[in-house]
Amino acid sequence: MDGADLRFDINEIGRDFIDDPYPTLARLRRESPVHENADGSVFLTRYADVQKVYQSRDMLSDKTVEFGKKFGKCPLHTHHTTSLVFNDPPKHTVVRKLLAGAFTPRKLAEFDPLIDRIVDRLLDRVEDMGSFDMIDDFAKVLPTEIISFMLGVPEDIRPQLRGYSLAILGALDPVVPQERLDAGNAAVTEFSAVLNDLIDRRRANPDGAAQGEVLEALIFGEHDGVRLSQDELIQNCIFLLNAGHETTTSLVGNAVGTLLDNPGEHRRLIDDPDLITTAVEEFLRVESPLQIGNRLAGDDIELTDRVLPKGTYVHTSIAAANRDPAQFDDPDRADLGRKPNRQIAFITGIHVCLGATLARIEGRIAIGKLVSRFPRLAQAGERERLPLARFRGFTRLPVSVR
Repeated sequence: MDGADLRFDINEIGRDFIDDPYPTLARLRRESPVHENADGSVFLTRYADVQKVYQSRDMLSDKTVEFGKKFGKCPLHTHHTTSLVFNDPPKHTVVRKLLAGAFTPRKLAEFDPLIDRIVDRLLDRVEDMGSFDMIDDFAKVLPTEIISFMLGVPEDIRPQLRGYSLAILGALDPVVPQERLDAGNAAVTEFSAVLNDLIDRRRANPDGAAQGEVLEALIFGEHDGVRLSQDELIQNCIFLLNAGHETTTSLVGNAVGTLLDNPGEHRRLIDDPDLITTAVEEFLRVESPLQIGNRLAGDDIELTDRVLPKGTYVHTSIAAANRDPAQFDDPDRADLGRKPNRQIAFITGIHVCLGATLARIEGRIAIGKLVSRFPRLAQAGERERLPLARFRGFTRLPVSVR
């Protein structure tokens, strides 16, 4: 097999890969683009193969059996086998239809004034601080406020959301120590109790709040006569809260990191604010917040140069696909005006990210206003990456605006 000398197994990756996966991914893409792991699963790194997997109706998202092996019977298994992202039609269709009305581009455009106000308030605050943590003080606050508003989550609970999110999402990494599994199970349990109470109160008082349209759509909506059970409601709310703020938090944090690493592109965006739309697409491509996905082959699937048999467990490297030279010229270089840019940070096919449009709106406004208001933005301390392989972002990014 090509790349047989590559000492790579997705189930044994360590901190070096997490800190900088791109050299390893480039070699895999060249020498072993359909890389077999010791457990029989495969790791795909070519854009064409990853896209084929996501667009195929024969690739399953349901991981009940695989996650049963990984988690056993526990809250994490309940969550990750009930939420929208890990379900296939017809259940996936029901949940997505219930949510679709609240996530149309026209509906989401109504959030522009709210996003503007939140960003302006945050910028006023960090300007007074002078030096601050880009993640805690800016990047995570905006998306948390927006998705919480859409779901009607009370303000006193919102500061806990990223901690819950990282604990739950962190358990999806290929290598998960027991303490991370324990933290993830505790997070699902605590978060579920909070949401159970919130859903019960909203069900009893459907007209008692000025926010929470998405929660209302899930509680009171139905598709083809089907409504969600209480547990399905809770787990899908957890999923939406996690997905709704973590991707955007990492988009903004990764964008700032990319600008600090590429002063020429930073200056280019300062001089031409209209570049922000293509810049957001490039930030998503060059540092994809979601780095690795998973599918189970429900039937044989033909890739570029081989066929994967039914039953194959597939790991898709979104990070490698988004830097594939067969798709992108000079792929390791950040080019904020890149066109075309068919990056797949939000996946493709029936599981394309429901909040992709919202994330783009938040990213354009937050990053655009930040760069315009603080042209002297500079790093002010050591960065700290999320200790995760599946998701790429920062836990800490100290900056100065003076």
